Amino acid sequence: MTHITVRRGDELGEPYRRRITEVLVGGFAEDFAYFSRDPRQLADAFEHMLLLDVFVVALADGEPAGVATVTTGAQECFAPRARELRRHLGGVHGTISYQVIRSQFLGGYDGARDGLAEIGFVATAPAYQGRGVATALLRHVLALPEYDEYVLRDIKDTNAPALGLYRKLGFTEVARRPVRFAKRAGFSAYVSLGLHQV
Repeated sequence: MTHITVRRGDELGEPYRRRITEVLVGGFAEDFAYFSRDPRQLADAFEHMLLLDVFVVALADGEPAGVATVTTGAQECFAPRARELRRHLGGVHGTISYQVIRSQFLGGYDGARDGLAEIGFVATAPAYQGRGVATALLRHVLALPEYDEYVLRDIKDTNAPALGLYRKLGFTEVARRPVRFAKRAGFSAYVSLGLHQV
């Protein structure tokens, strides 16, 4: 039986930064393929930009096994530096990647208010999938006393395991945004979910 505990990234501190980054890039390898298809290069490029105070980490027997971000208001998950990205991805590609990260991954939730948290970048390391890691992680987040409402934005409609888990935890669909070129993208819409706790 796997023993799962949940801690904030900044409580774990810098010694865990690399392993947290590896779980993140492993879980989003398909989405991050534009930046690099090499997991090590991706981790090298992204490691510097994680804001650990908004990352929540599930530890399975002490090893980072799952991650998610929890932000409110104008909080960000990442603080990318163009120089670091250029160093790991090359001059031109690193510069373009910096702009892409700023436009796609930065920016708070439009409906932000006190007590509302946005959960993002939920990922489980492949070795720990199907072992309750994401469930434990999200249950921990949903029990945080400072929030009464949660949103999850832009989940691919083809991501049945994630959507099933979120619905099992009480989330309901609040918006659906069709994607252009759905056939090429491999999915037809981004789904956003919400949960209001009474």
